[in-house]
Amino acid sequence: MPVLPGAEPYHHEGGEIGVLLCHGFTGSPQSLRPWGEHLARAGLTVSLPRLPGHGTSWQEMSRTRWEDWYAELDKAFADLRGRCAQAFVMGLSLGGCMALRLAEVHGDAVTGAVVVNPSVVNDVPLLRLAPVLKHVVRSIPGVAGDIKKEGASELGYARTPVRAAATLPRLWRLVQSDIAKVTQPVLVFHSRDDHVVKPGSVAFLQARMGNNLEVRELADSYHVATLDNDAPVIFEGSLEFIRSHASVPLTKDL
Repeated sequence: MPVLPGAEPYHHEGGEIGVLLCHGFTGSPQSLRPWGEHLARAGLTVSLPRLPGHGTSWQEMSRTRWEDWYAELDKAFADLRGRCAQAFVMGLSLGGCMALRLAEVHGDAVTGAVVVNPSVVNDVPLLRLAPVLKHVVRSIPGVAGDIKKEGASELGYARTPVRAAATLPRLWRLVQSDIAKVTQPVLVFHSRDDHVVKPGSVAFLQARMGNNLEVRELADSYHVATLDNDAPVIFEGSLEFIRSHASVPLTKDL
């Protein structure tokens, strides 16, 4: 199926430090493209893949599950790690959850993680019914586009495929059960006003992770903060995070 204009993956060949960016559920690389380009200008090698079923139609996405999305990220991470001396993982929403899963699975191969409004707990009552609901309803209203900034928009689906959503609880349970394996430094950007992911996810991370976790609040953005008013804070904060934890220097310095 043709990819929607603007939803294409993004890759940039830079220096010895690589960053894998993970977009969110029903979204597309468009939501992280400005972030990726900012990192690329600093001389980093950047990989921003398009997850299967995303950036095309919700009907196609309904034929995919979280294992398909994670497999694409795992493949991209292996490629990035093979080309770079160090690799960081970063993500938005469910992409943040999968970035943490990569850190759990790959251990020291992941130098650190930056996640924006990560979704790691099932705090949406309707999703608890998804395993049953998928047999009677194909889709429900979408969650894309929660942005405060005037004129900004997210390229995501207007409908959420229930069959795909029904696979999420297992991913959340896996990430929760293995979260102690994340000993790398983790930076969380958390929007004070988020109409998609409730505070329970960040609260879980704060309760279960140690001093390797830092949470920074975003005061002027909604869920898709990477396209919102606080985007520059995220972009610069992630570069600062890389400078603090990388063992090799950035090729350039903004």
